[in-house]
Amino acid sequence: MKSTYTLDATDLRILSALQNNSRLTVKELASAIHLSPTPTFERVKRLERDGYITKYMAVLNAEKLECGFIAFCYLKLKQHTRENAMRIMEAVQNIPEIAECYNISGDYDFLLKIYTRDMKSYQKFLLRILGDLDCIGSLNSSFVLGEVKNTHLLPLPEQ
Repeated sequence: MKSTYTLDATDLRILSALQNNSRLTVKELASAIHLSPTPTFERVKRLERDGYITKYMAVLNAEKLECGFIAFCYLKLKQHTRENAMRIMEAVQNIPEIAECYNISGDYDFLLKIYTRDMKSYQKFLLRILGDLDCIGSLNSSFVLGEVKNTHLLPLPEQ
């Protein structure tokens, strides 16, 4: 939903606080932004309604859940048709190992972020899951050797 509302400094403080800790209660959030609870609640609801806040979530530890092997997979379509692009976009929605998918420019058409247990699991994933998609012409994989930065925080305008 597109809004014509302009964010003010209080809205930006709310967004900043919530993207750092989405478990804040309205009372805690109100205290953090120096506003009473009722207007804080109303502002949060408006930010949700207007699409500035789209989801509240927990960030899980992939290593502890035994899916910490991360691969970035670059896909090139066999033929550049609307049908092939739609097949990829629909297929990725139902594949849990694919955490993110982007339609990109350059030498490849799609970039996937894939979580598996290990290299052997990734190989099985390629052969059994992506290998079944006959619209893929080629792919190239890069593997994460170590995490340097991983954040879901967006750079908000200065307050």
